[in-house]
Amino acid sequence: MTYLDLVNNVLKRLRERTVATVEANTYSTLIGILLNDAKKEVEDSWDWSALRTTLTATTEENTFSYVLTGAGNRPTLLNVINDTDNFLLKYKDPKWFDQQFLMTDTVEKGSPCYYTFNGQDSNGDTIIELFPKPDGIYNIRFNLVLRTSELEEDSDELFVPTHPVAQLTYAKAVEERGEDGGVSSSSAYATAQRSLSDSIAMDAQKHEEELIWQEV
Repeated sequence: MTYLDLVNNVLKRLRERTVATVEANTYSTLIGILLNDAKKEVEDSWDWSALRTTLTATTEENTFSYVLTGAGNRPTLLNVINDTDNFLLKYKDPKWFDQQFLMTDTVEKGSPCYYTFNGQDSNGDTIIELFPKPDGIYNIRFNLVLRTSELEEDSDELFVPTHPVAQLTYAKAVEERGEDGGVSSSSAYATAQRSLSDSIAMDAQKHEEELIWQEV
């Protein structure tokens, strides 16, 4: 569904007139704001299949820092693969990386085996560091969950399940009003939570291995 479709969906639930554009009036604009708040909460609640993607970095000799262009600053990194030498990279904390790069006389070079995070660039994209420092060209695959930016244009589309987003937006609108036709905000939030839980359960079937906890 588009941004406009979702806003009109919520307006209908509130027994308000639908609009031709999200910013048609102050109330539809408010619903758009609440909808983006709801979208963020739903996106953050689970590593949705629809938000999973792969970004690839091609290393250069002696360059250990890389920007995940387009990833923003809220990605969930599922795994990192050295696609050239066919193995998974392991995470190490920034302190460990500082020890390797700043507290040794000679920095090790070779095929990258470890990664860490090091802030973000001027565009707001996540920066990743690799170790050992690459001694040549390697293809590094980053499998991650990318949360989307706010919906702005009427035609912008939502990728996570629409029903929990619409229900949560409605609950926020009812809370702002005080109640809606006898429906309290607590009741509306409970319905939204059930919808979100059901949607997560359905999507989780595609990734059952991620729901198995193993003792270490």
